[in-house]
Amino acid sequence: MTDNPLAEATVDRVAPPAVLVVFGASGDLTSRKLMPAVENLALRRLLPPGFSVVGVARTPMGDDEFRERMRATVEEMGGGGEEAKHVWQAFSGGFRYVAGDYSDPSTFTKLRDVLDEIDAQRGTAQNRLIYLATPPDTFPVVVRGLAACGLNRPAHDNAFVRIVIEKPYGRDARSAEKLDATVHEAFDEHQVYRIDHYLGKETVQNVLALRFANAIFEPIWNRRYVNHVQITVAESLGVGHRGGFYEKAGALRDIVQNHVMQVLALTLMEPPATFDAGGIRDEKVKALRAVDLMNAEEVTQNVVRAQYRSGWVQGSEVGGYRDEEGVDPHSQTETYVAMRLKVDNWRWAGVPIYIRTGKYLPKRVTEVAMEFNKVPHLPFAMSQAEGLEPDALVLRIQPDEGITLRFGAKVPGQAFRVRSVSMDFFYGAAFLEETPEAYERLLLDALLGDPTLFIRSDEVAQAWRICDPVLAAFEDGDLPLARYEAGTWGPPEADALLDRDGRRWRKP
Repeated sequence: MTDNPLAEATVDRVAPPAVLVVFGASGDLTSRKLMPAVENLALRRLLPPGFSVVGVARTPMGDDEFRERMRATVEEMGGGGEEAKHVWQAFSGGFRYVAGDYSDPSTFTKLRDVLDEIDAQRGTAQNRLIYLATPPDTFPVVVRGLAACGLNRPAHDNAFVRIVIEKPYGRDARSAEKLDATVHEAFDEHQVYRIDHYLGKETVQNVLALRFANAIFEPIWNRRYVNHVQITVAESLGVGHRGGFYEKAGALRDIVQNHVMQVLALTLMEPPATFDAGGIRDEKVKALRAVDLMNAEEVTQNVVRAQYRSGWVQGSEVGGYRDEEGVDPHSQTETYVAMRLKVDNWRWAGVPIYIRTGKYLPKRVTEVAMEFNKVPHLPFAMSQAEGLEPDALVLRIQPDEGITLRFGAKVPGQAFRVRSVSMDFFYGAAFLEETPEAYERLLLDALLGDPTLFIRSDEVAQAWRICDPVLAAFEDGDLPLARYEAGTWGPPEADALLDRDGRRWRKP
């Protein structure tokens, strides 16, 4: 087994015999992400023959119904096919279901009995990967239930028990700390795998490769050359049927505290001393600690919150957020956040970091754009360089995964004119290998015990410390709620945030 986050799925990456226990097995995440990931791992021959899945949920269901439902949902997500039939035949005996309330001790007693049966029948060696695909308010309930029934500790020295916990991990720093205390009463930190599927994306991991495998980039990855950094996580969809959830979350909790902070940490971090889980996660935490924590006055100057109203997105007219199902008609929940962050360390001092995320923006895109300083002197007339912009390096995380380098070049012709051109690298064109889905990579890593792409306790705490003053300003009403038309790149207030610095947002 390797701790290298960029290691390929070679034979030494095959998972050990184990049971995947999924709490919330009747929910959307299990159907859309987890089961397709399990099927794909099996098709890639990365799961052993005895690998088993036990679903736990409140919905009444038998083993056969659970097997059929999982097979059908995988087909709905584009899986299935002739080759997959053999996978499901091999797995069918290891698909079991436990119906029960998470607060009922008998649910966990039944689960323990089923796991013992599977160990005896399929040779899973008492290895358990427990996945909490449930609403966040049930996390403490499930953790306590597992501990009360003894399912939180390995049965012997050669076995493992690991727990994967989905986001959001708390609603603020205080609740995250409280949740951590509950989790650590039952599980040691090395057993806990806090998941953010963004870290499973190949292009997010490629930030590490770009920075630390290429000698030409690292010397300019600092305040001497970089003018500013923009991180954009834009979605072209609204909240849809998730209005009830979004009313409690908002864009800051839903995207900024987790996805954006993970990308930010990878972009800002120092080269790790060792390229393993400890080295990489140590440097990510150090990078987040260097982000300046804003006071109430600074929040009003450096943060914009907004909510979409009706507009046009990709040629279709859409309604406003307050018209969505499950949303308060007078809602003050933000669907858009823009922030200007300051980093207090040697590498990034004086370089502003602009981040933005929003629903119903013109297109779905996640990218990191690093704009470099202008040349100190242009030896030709400004009229000859009207189309010249500052050099930039853009890391496209989704959907058109790749890298763009923008630089100046002469326009062909008799006159001497210079404008910006782009050199593009596309993952799909450069590599013939099929890129695994994020959940495939992360499930396999958790089964192998590689925590590199998972979030450590102190990293969660630091991300919340950055967001907490902003949340407080939102909830205290210190920051007005702007509005923006669906299908635009956000409110005028977000443009003004950069205008004050003599800069402007990129339009991907």
